Amino acid sequence: MIHTISNDRLTVQINEKGAELWSIRSADGTEYLWQGDPRYWSDRALNLFPQIGLCTDDRYTVDGKTYTMDNHGFIKDTVLTPAFVGPDRLTLTCRDTAETLAHYPFPFCYTIAYRLEGDTIHVTITVENTGEREMYFSVGGHPGFNLPLESGLGYEDYFLQFPEGATARRAECTPGECRMLGEVTDYPLENSRIPLSHELFASRVLILTDMPKTVTLRAEKGHKQVTVTYPDMNYLGIWKCLGTQAPYVCIEPWTGVSARVGIVEDYGQQPDMIHLPAGKRYENNWSIQITEG
Repeated sequence: MIHTISNDRLTVQINEKGAELWSIRSADGTEYLWQGDPRYWSDRALNLFPQIGLCTDDRYTVDGKTYTMDNHGFIKDTVLTPAFVGPDRLTLTCRDTAETLAHYPFPFCYTIAYRLEGDTIHVTITVENTGEREMYFSVGGHPGFNLPLESGLGYEDYFLQFPEGATARRAECTPGECRMLGEVTDYPLENSRIPLSHELFASRVLILTDMPKTVTLRAEKGHKQVTVTYPDMNYLGIWKCLGTQAPYVCIEPWTGVSARVGIVEDYGQQPDMIHLPAGKRYENNWSIQITEG
């Protein structure tokens, strides 16, 4: 089922499958969210849990036992249940099942809430450990945004603008599947920005760390822009379908990254995994702001 929430600035649709954002339209009807053209990428704005990216050979271990895990985890394929439905907000939730426990041996409750405030979509992810031992996971978002957003502009007119004086580092990964190399290098920002081009995504995703926790997608001659803010995410993935002219860009806030190349990770030892004790609750807030000048 597709749910719609709205206010005088935005109309937003959310799919119960994966709790995925399905549409973000401003008052003038502009569609900001990528609409899933299967020629390039059939998804729109995945939610990621309990895995970010790939496991080596689709496998990982917990307490010496091996499990399988799909790319970006299983929430993206799960139909969540409405817990609250209002005119300008929606909360969806799911719990562990026999199927999830076969792949991920932790009882949990995952909740995601969308709330509109003016021109901003607030996203709150909550994970509760309902089991009797510590659990390990990552969370993140994967929204794609249409480019260009206005007639008369092209893909390469756009850039990602960080706050003035920003610096960033790149978490290095392999081409294509993006396995982590365990290396972090400086990533120069010219005027605190990253110019967008199809060449930027010729062969691999750009993964930033040690960067500001807010970034704006904009064009010098444009009036429409998107700001993604992610105060509690340590990584930012920037991606589109590699080696193509795909007319979108994903701005992806993550708490963790893929497995290291050649390593079947032990979730309890994998870098950046969140460790949540039994009976405890974790919360992460991020947002998407739509600005039209």
